[in-house]
Amino acid sequence: MSVNVLYTAEATAVGGREGEIKSSDGVLQAKLALPKEMGGAGGAATNPEQLFAAGYAACFEGAVRFVARQKGVKIEHASVTARIGVGPRAAGGFGITAALSVSLPGIDRAIAQELIETAHSDICPYSHATRGNVDVQISLA
Repeated sequence: MSVNVLYTAEATAVGGREGEIKSSDGVLQAKLALPKEMGGAGGAATNPEQLFAAGYAACFEGAVRFVARQKGVKIEHASVTARIGVGPRAAGGFGITAALSVSLPGIDRAIAQELIETAHSDICPYSHATRGNVDVQISLA
């Protein structure tokens, strides 16, 4: 697959799931903690799944808005909630799942469904990256 790269994000992690992360420009800095559900201490720190959820939610909403503009559909309010699950795979190692809940109030349900399907199949780079690798469920709230 050929990509004409317009922007490259760079971040460094030190200490794995119980360390910290920092973007190359210093805008993003966070402490990491293993969630209690995975045997860690949890607490006032983030984790890779929260970061992935935030990125996928923001990117997918942007993709929905992009498709809406292309189709002449005006979106007043929209939101996407992403739930990223992590756990052991039957084949060994760990895997993730993704569930996106899209809210498009005031948009006809059939049109809203078309927008999210097109965003997922054609536009969102997170959807492209996960396709065939991650079970992604998308629902219209």
